[in-house]
Amino acid sequence: MPETRARRGPARHERPAIDDAALLAAWHADRLVAAARDRGITRWAEFLGPLPDRLRDDELTSLRSTALRARAAYGPKDSVRDALPGDLTEPFLDAIDRLLRELARRDAHER
Repeated sequence: MPETRARRGPARHERPAIDDAALLAAWHADRLVAAARDRGITRWAEFLGPLPDRLRDDELTSLRSTALRARAAYGPKDSVRDALPGDLTEPFLDAIDRLLRELARRDAHER
């Protein structure tokens, strides 16, 4: 029998701004993963690989950690920007930042 977890708080679809931002970020993440694989950049393909599905499927309580993991790809010393073209990396960064802003907005209203 599958284990069920009780959800804390609203479902993602009840927060359309957050859900839309996460789905857009997932779409851009798919593009980055495909580009990394096409170029044989295994390190970034493995790092980014789980992100699209997590951005599509995570509940609201897990979405911030996924977004922060995605944001970590843009480190000051080691960045996905150094390996993949800007026309792929910058839209993903914008989408992740938008998602983080929507999550912060939700948190501010729930306090």
